[in-house]
Amino acid sequence: MARVVVDVMPKPEILDPQGQAVAGALPRLGFTGVLEVRQGKHFELEVDDSVDDETLAKIAEGFLANPVIEEWTVRRVS
Repeated sequence: MARVVVDVMPKPEILDPQGQAVAGALPRLGFTGVLEVRQGKHFELEVDDSVDDETLAKIAEGFLANPVIEEWTVRRVS
């Protein structure tokens, strides 16, 4: 059994209104010095040993992310 992490983020050229809202709220809450915030998604999957990297890539691209506007990374953590 392995744990896999998939992180999905908007592509740099895509506007991120949620990240902008967080960035705008931080100074009002007393936090200074944060120049930009990008908000994404974090998935943790537990998979058995039969799930290979190609299958994980297909899951990320075809189900967890929208490849038109998002990029993703897949990594095994244990």
